[in-house]
Formats: sequence, structure tokens, C-alpha cells
Amino acid sequence: MSLLITHPGLQTTIQARPRTGIRHMGVPSCGPADSLSMALANHLVGNSPFTPALEATLSGIQLTFESNAWFAVTGATSASSLNGQAIPFHKTLPATAGDRLTIGSASSGVRTYIGFAGGLVAEEALGSASTYLPAAMGGHAGRALKQGDRLVLVDPGAAPRLLETPARFRPLTSGPWAMRACVSAEFAALDAAGQAALFNTNLVVGARNDRMGLQLQGYRFDVSSAGFLASVPVFPGMLQCPEDGLPFLLGVDAQTTGGYPRLAQVARVDRHVLGQLRSNDHLRLLLRTPQQAAAELQEKLAYWREWLPEIATVI
Repeated sequence: MSLLITHPGLQTTIQARPRTGIRHMGVPSCGPADSLSMALANHLVGNSPFTPALEATLSGIQLTFESNAWFAVTGATSASSLNGQAIPFHKTLPATAGDRLTIGSASSGVRTYIGFAGGLVAEEALGSASTYLPAAMGGHAGRALKQGDRLVLVDPGAAPRLLETPARFRPLTSGPWAMRACVSAEFAALDAAGQAALFNTNLVVGARNDRMGLQLQGYRFDVSSAGFLASVPVFPGMLQCPEDGLPFLLGVDAQTTGGYPRLAQVARVDRHVLGQLRSNDHLRLLLRTPQQAAAELQEKLAYWREWLPEIATVI
């Protein structure tokens, strides 16, 4: 009924539904950094989109099945295997007790998702089983997995339909990237050159890159707040710029308030892409009005609904 973690990788956590309705109390949303990829993994094993699953970061993971199970792997591209035999991504796969699953280091993208039929037993905190590392809550003891950890399968006897994600529904995991975005509240803090550069420059993801956010390089913006802006609400996908001129794009674990100018907001239609941006990737922000962003979201939801009927809850 369990999985034995034999090599936890750089950072592997249990992720599930985001925390909603309590951001005003200082609680970040959390959840999968790439919600679409996790939903795809869960769909392949017959689960709802946010059933607790594994999120492995960059270096992969190795585990041993201690009971029969069905699983699926999506997200960042890597060479992965079951008992040394290569396995495909985006397909429902069987495992028997004693099988060893190895997810290799990501060759493109950042985060790989492993869904298990029936899902994983996970600790709930504030309405979600998602791991939030800074507060040590949710998931498995509120932390990243360690060698020797055992994870329990909710329903090891679950037998899903055998599925394979159609090619047209397999998200890209490599850049360069383009993400639609709207101007935000302090966009006017930029001078004319900075305003033009924000949507006309190939920015580069820096080395500071985790679930809380990632630093963008390639252009140093001159912001006029001089650090005197009062703390204001911030959200995942928001682009803030400190005094050094190198902006931060906030991720799913981002804080709920901040005191730096808010220059732009990545539109909901593309926000799931944040989870696959890696250091040295190139990124271009595409300017949209709120009306355009809303219309393009509806188009994307209509496209994906054929494969993921619950897509409106995912992105």
C-alpha cells in the first residue's frame, strides 16, 4: 500500500489543491507550480485534477512500489524508467510490487508530475494537502521528501482506464517562452523607455528561481518608487521590481503582500507556464488588455475542455 522513496531528488513534494479564500490572512495559494501538467497526470490515472500527486524538481526522483499500482508521468522532459526500461510520458502505466521507478534529471522544463490512481495520503492544512515549505505545512510532514520516506496510496487497488494524452494536448516544456500579461498598478513608475522595454525585450530567467518566484535579467528597469511604496497585495504571476531594477515574477508560493512597484500581471491563461521556466530561459511578455486576456482565456478553456472537462478549475 506504499511507495518507498529511495532517492528524493533536489526537491520533491506532494502538491494538491491550491489554498483559496484565505490570502487576505497572509496564506499563499501554494499548489502545483504547473497546474496543467499535474492535472494531466491525474487525468491519466482517473483522478480529479488536484488529487495529491508528486512534484519533482529538476533532478528527478527514484522510488520503489511496495504494492501494485497505476501511475502516469507528465511535465518536464527527462529520461525515465521502470526497472531500467524506458517509459513514456503522458500514458497510464502499471507497476507491480517491487518495481523501481526512476525519473531522470529534467532536460527541458523544471517540474515533473507523477500521479497515482486513487492519489496519495497527505496531511491537510488550511483546506489543502499542498506542501508549503516556508510554513512546514501540508503534504508529507510539511517538507520535501527524504530518502526512506514511505508514502501511502489512498486506493492501491484502483484500476483506471488506459489513456494516452493526445499529441495536441501535450504542453511544451522548453523555451523560449512568450506569456501574455497586462500592465499592473505601478506601471507608471517606469519611465517611457522602461515601459517600452517591458513588452519589447527578451528577458532571461536568472539563477534565483524557485516556487516563490524568479528573477528576470536582460534589462535593468528604472523605477521611481525609491522603496517608499506601502505594502500592497500581490499575487502569483505578478511582476514586481525592486530598486536594483531586476524584476521578480512571483510564483505559486509567493508572499501575499509586497512593497515594490507592480509593473505587470501574467494573465491567467498562461500562468501555469511559470512552473516550467528555468534559469537562462528567454521570456517575452506579450501586452494584453484585460478584455483581450479574458477572451483568450475563454478560447483556451474551450480548446482544452475536450480532454480535461474540469479545465476551468485548473488554469
